[in-house]
Amino acid sequence: MLMKKRIKANTTKSVPGKKITDPSKIQLDSAISVFDGHLQITQYRLRHELFQGGWSQTLCREVMSQASNAVAVLPFDPYRQEIVLIEQFRIGAWASQSDDPWILECIAGLSEDAENTQDVAIRETLEESGCSVLQLQSIATYYTTPGCSDQKVKLFCGEIDSKGVEGIHGVKAEGEDIRASAWPVNHAFDLLKEGEICNSTTIIALQWLMINIESLTAQWTGALKN
Repeated sequence: MLMKKRIKANTTKSVPGKKITDPSKIQLDSAISVFDGHLQITQYRLRHELFQGGWSQTLCREVMSQASNAVAVLPFDPYRQEIVLIEQFRIGAWASQSDDPWILECIAGLSEDAENTQDVAIRETLEESGCSVLQLQSIATYYTTPGCSDQKVKLFCGEIDSKGVEGIHGVKAEGEDIRASAWPVNHAFDLLKEGEICNSTTIIALQWLMINIESLTAQWTGALKN
């Protein structure tokens, strides 16, 4: 079976003695479900077109999936210049023999049924930090680990009031035990620069905020100049 993917741009180049093109076709030989639990794993056998023409050898690859894509939020108080981060146990960090598998990170969760991403962002922020989102700014949509997973993350920055943020949150029925806390943005940026943030979504969100904090603060506090 041949499947064609969308090409975003034509990047064909002329190189002496070589044909460099944009591959666009995949030949799928089989797709077999090999595990269905908290994660789903499908084994694919396929070939794809090559940059220099022709086809690759048959590849056998396993891809992890979840029922829904993820939504993540960096809560930001533009008046107090604080963000809210959460801490919770992460089994992947523990399995990699991390000294501290309680990870400091953004708020995140999976969509349920036909929820749109903004509704997920608002719900998860309230569940995991007790904060109500006043408005959302889209940051990015990206694949987490496209070499072995089909999961995408929709990442937002959300305006909140960080006054009094503290305590333990989460949905007990889902086994969540989450501590929320407010951080001055400069302190959080220092943690990022010092390599203390080890979660990719949080790194992306903090880097984005470092670049955009002045304009976002002005926009959300009504201080934009005409």
